[in-house]
Amino acid sequence: MNREKKPTLKNIKTGNFERQLSLASAGIIAGTRAASHLWLNALTKKDKRLERRKKMIAEQAKYLADELGKLKGSAVKIGQIMALYGEHVLPEEITHALRQLEEQTIAVDWPVMEAVVLEELGQEQRDQLEIDTEALAAASLGQVHRARRKSDGRELCLKIQYPGVADAIDSDLDAVARLLRWTRLISPETDFDAWLDEIRDMLHREVDYRLEATTTTDFRQRLADDPRFVVPEIFTAFSSSRVIAMSYESGTVVNSPAVARLPQHRRDELGCAFLELFAREVFEWSELQTDPNFGNYRIRPRSNESAIDQLVLLDFGAVKKFPDSFILPLKCIITGACQHHTETVINGAIALNMINPQHPDEVQTAFAQLCIAMIEPLNYHSESLPAGAVNQQQAYRWAHSKLPRRIAKQAAQAAYSKYFALPSGEFTLLSRKLLGVYSFIAALDAEFDGRHVMLPYLEDQAKPL
Repeated sequence: MNREKKPTLKNIKTGNFERQLSLASAGIIAGTRAASHLWLNALTKKDKRLERRKKMIAEQAKYLADELGKLKGSAVKIGQIMALYGEHVLPEEITHALRQLEEQTIAVDWPVMEAVVLEELGQEQRDQLEIDTEALAAASLGQVHRARRKSDGRELCLKIQYPGVADAIDSDLDAVARLLRWTRLISPETDFDAWLDEIRDMLHREVDYRLEATTTTDFRQRLADDPRFVVPEIFTAFSSSRVIAMSYESGTVVNSPAVARLPQHRRDELGCAFLELFAREVFEWSELQTDPNFGNYRIRPRSNESAIDQLVLLDFGAVKKFPDSFILPLKCIITGACQHHTETVINGAIALNMINPQHPDEVQTAFAQLCIAMIEPLNYHSESLPAGAVNQQQAYRWAHSKLPRRIAKQAAQAAYSKYFALPSGEFTLLSRKLLGVYSFIAALDAEFDGRHVMLPYLEDQAKPL
């Protein structure tokens, strides 16, 4: 049966001047709109000004998302990252509008992508592969095509970077930053430049395909003796700075009906494996896959009764190595939170500059309680949980606990405190990773006590910092 032909993009704006002109024009329009709003608001009755400002923010946010969406590559990725990590920096209306960029997955025509393959690998290597010209998946920085090595029929996936993406990162990010400032939507009190630097670093890591290939191989070696995990094999003969060739690994998305039909105990085992992977990333490797997107993972149900269900780990472009100066206090916070030891959590938070030792005791305690609440599935008392959060065997029901909603409410209250400080970029990445772990396990509808998974990784007593 012939596959339905999906719509594709025939070309992308790769020239720096062309992209900057598009973003600069958008910025001028946005700035004019903002200035007009300020002028009109000055003539508006005081009780109507807040309503008009909210309307302006929503309109500017939609305009920003629409303009970024017209450009393929890093501009779209910048918007996606800002939507994911911008909750403490950007107005809610902006992050909400930018989330629509997640759905912009139109692939680029094959001739454009084949030119990248030929430039990177050369004609001789290209001739050794049969490549499906229709993209298997498309994202903001590149797209994936299935391929077959002619010599032995080995099935591969080629991850191909869009032309000009790596070269456009810095100029695109600077242009988007100007656009945000021109929209008058950035609070002058926020540490906007430091936040942009973290995004810049993240983007440069994601377009460094040689680094991603090395990281993928590292994770494959680390997990080689654990049959619960599958990490693709990298084929260096067909890989370069803008192309990665890896083994094709089958699997189904976590929220598919096929996964939902798996027996409860098998979904529980998959959830335990995913949580243990997070524990090893923090406590053993100090290196985390920071992108919580479900698309980075697949479930491979067992083929027979003697086999096991497996987690397929697909994308290592967003892996970040954390320094000891961050990871040691983080271990202190996690260990203290799991043990409900407030002082240990506070010591770790002070070391990470999350709280000031001069803050009142009640402020420090409130922050520690928030950290303890965040790791609720790892050490809980069932009598303190909302109805339905545990099953009859007292196992934690990740999808029914409503933990993210409760944490968000508690965190929002803390944000109104005069002692609240914007979290570091590293801590924001980590908190998003933790939310991604919770969300993935909840999508499995798993039910298990997380403390049994974490106990081997927790020291009896956290070392003083």
